[in-house]
Amino acid sequence: MKEFLFDNAFFGIFISLFAFKIGRDIFNKFKLPILNPIFIAIILIFIFMETFNIPTSYYNKGGDILGFFIAPATVCLAIPLYKELKTLKKHYKVIFLGSIVGSMTAILSVIGLGELLGIKDVILLSFVPKSITTPIGIEVSKILGGIPSITVFAIMVTGITGNIFAPMMLKLFKIESAIAKGLGIGISSHAVGTSKAIEMGEVEGAMSALSIVIAGIITIFIAPIIVTFL
Repeated sequence: MKEFLFDNAFFGIFISLFAFKIGRDIFNKFKLPILNPIFIAIILIFIFMETFNIPTSYYNKGGDILGFFIAPATVCLAIPLYKELKTLKKHYKVIFLGSIVGSMTAILSVIGLGELLGIKDVILLSFVPKSITTPIGIEVSKILGGIPSITVFAIMVTGITGNIFAPMMLKLFKIESAIAKGLGIGISSHAVGTSKAIEMGEVEGAMSALSIVIAGIITIFIAPIIVTFL
């Protein structure tokens, strides 16, 4: 009976969309950052699968189909970037320099904290691409010799954390520039954080989308060098 109900692609797709719908409704009702729709959806799916002892292989038949659309969805972030092309041309030096510094900081902070906590090499390497979008992060993880599944988990946690806490951090450090807000969110929490930046404004969303691209390219070239050197 379990195989009939859950061992198919429809199950993974349905439960993902249904859990996200519940998460979205809860967020819209209470408007609390901690009630991030993706975060709630993950918890609901985990509880459901654990309660009914459903193998992850069942979920992946549909989950992998949804995952296929991650890369095309990321490309769609070019739309807000195109709308703010004038802003990009006007502030390109600051944007590219900020993206480079942010990307290197993300990599070095992971390595430094990992060494401090005594995390094993393969696990540590899996966490290095945590701040870039999933399709690129998976490839970087493979290049470094990490475990892609752990990398995906790290990217997911990073994105949700950024989406939840970014507004508070911006207020705490009194960051008013729309460009700075977008770059900071995009570099630190990729596409999931960018959804929050888009809510803040078109400039924030465009800069965040741009930083995802730049951070991904920089990480592909810089991460292997930094890891080898350190």
